Amino acid sequence: MKVAVFSTKSYDREFLSAGNSDGHELHFFEPHLNNETVPLAIGFDAVCAFVNDALDGEILTRLAAGGTRLIALRCAGFNNVDLCAAERQNITVTRVPAYSPHAVAEHAVGMMLTLNRKFHRAFNRIREGNFSLDGLLGFDFFGKTAGLIGTGKIGAVVARILKGFGCEVLAFDPFENAECRELGVRYVSLEELLAASDIITLHCPLTAENRHIVNPASIAKMRDGVMLINTSRGGLIDTLAVIDGLKSGRIGYLGLDVYEEETEMFFEDLSNFIIRDDVFTRLLTFPNVIITGHQAFFTRNALEKISATTLQNISEFERTGRCSNAVRAA
Repeated sequence: MKVAVFSTKSYDREFLSAGNSDGHELHFFEPHLNNETVPLAIGFDAVCAFVNDALDGEILTRLAAGGTRLIALRCAGFNNVDLCAAERQNITVTRVPAYSPHAVAEHAVGMMLTLNRKFHRAFNRIREGNFSLDGLLGFDFFGKTAGLIGTGKIGAVVARILKGFGCEVLAFDPFENAECRELGVRYVSLEELLAASDIITLHCPLTAENRHIVNPASIAKMRDGVMLINTSRGGLIDTLAVIDGLKSGRIGYLGLDVYEEETEMFFEDLSNFIIRDDVFTRLLTFPNVIITGHQAFFTRNALEKISATTLQNISEFERTGRCSNAVRAA
């Protein structure tokens, strides 16, 4: 198939090209897919998109008019796609349902350890010849209570790691995971999880129902000094409410790999520019906040799996007109 690959970085080109054994005609475009760049996709059978590409009703209508029949997402989430509009335009949407849950889980736990033991601050101090331990005090994870919001494949790996540390692990998920139960994870209400957890980590897709699941009301139910980690989707968190929580001390540690308004920032080098997002720059002023730029998925293992599954989805659709990894409107 003739495929337009948007939001291309050097690693996308490397891994997709290496895995293209079926000989698809891949055309790589660096810009995000949006209203301005959609003309680039005219005449392409398929569009390969990533997390910050726009796939709303208007863009899908224009893609369909240009001959596109397939949207091949090279990610697990699909909250950036209007699935109802895709169905109306007879466009199939596929995704990569699982690539490396270990990559994201390990990154989330790495953020927890860094926030707790302040590796980032210690690293900078030592380079400046400052060997003081003041301000670097941490706590033992052993015996702490960790709350997982979402226990799919990634959440289950996080549970296994935290159980290995000796944490009590609570979970909230409408769909309980038998693997987590076998590990000794205890499923509770969201309210009980918020009130009982020393660490809260988000591992759920973004839906209309859970948007801003972390909000002023939920933060008010958390323990003072709670550690909050988000490696899922930025829209799960009301950022202004979290800033208030940091200022009051209710949130004692914050680790973000995603941000609700990340589209024009993440994956780009903006080091020579002024960041114009005042909310984001406010977050950067807190010493107890760590932000990474949607990096959690970024391992060689994950990129190989993402590329392989994305290309398999395209090949399956080309052969059969359907795909086992298709997503549809509920």
